[in-house]
Amino acid sequence: MIDKPVLLVIAHGSRDPRHAATVHALVRRVRAQRPDVRVETGFLDFNVPSVQGVLESLAVQGVCDVVALPLLLTRAFHAKADIPAVLADAPRQLRIHQADVLGPSPLLVGALERRLYEAGLTPADKSSTGVVLASAGSTDPEAIAVIAAIAREWRHTGWCAVRPAFASASLPRTEDAVRELRALGCSRVAVAPYVLAPGFLPDRIARGAAEADVLADVLGPAPEVARVVLERYEAARILGVEEAGGVLGRQGAGQVPEAVLVAG
Repeated sequence: MIDKPVLLVIAHGSRDPRHAATVHALVRRVRAQRPDVRVETGFLDFNVPSVQGVLESLAVQGVCDVVALPLLLTRAFHAKADIPAVLADAPRQLRIHQADVLGPSPLLVGALERRLYEAGLTPADKSSTGVVLASAGSTDPEAIAVIAAIAREWRHTGWCAVRPAFASASLPRTEDAVRELRALGCSRVAVAPYVLAPGFLPDRIARGAAEADVLADVLGPAPEVARVVLERYEAARILGVEEAGGVLGRQGAGQVPEAVLVAG
């Protein structure tokens, strides 16, 4: 029986202690859903253990296969540059497959609605409520386009209106989107943070929601988020099996290259 790859969840990290605490809570939920999978956590910055440290530790323990999963909602700089660079420096005996980022996913939209209902809304409020989909923001146009597309699609599920907003790098800001929804005539306005954990930018979103009627919590360890993590893991694991099979078919059993890195 071939052991399942280790799932390495890669989080950004933050000076705010709430960030790491929320990441660890999410990882605990992932472990509870898949006790057959070893799950480790590494941080790009500010927190320990570092991604490089976890990879070196896994190599010392004799681990061969790792699925590295960026705990990110969009494919921006960290997913496209930072994480591949860190993984490229991993010990050569590790076969690493980089999973795709979490978003977009219908499950994440479900998590957004969960948080809004936990904040006091009900499904009956949807037709009279405007929602601000508030993300951290990015200079990457692909990431901004994804947020705008999520807002457009979410609007078709019954909300009065949905507008994207950004805490940094892009416009509009949360407070401007709140005022726009007021001007549209929405009876109430809710802000749904499209962020995974508390920190500097989520706090900016909260301040921008001062004039809103409802402010939802961050996505955090919502069960839907854990399910997306495991979906991305499974997709990368299957890809890794297919890649290894292709290499074996060309080179013969026992001659898989020491390191295989597939960017998702």
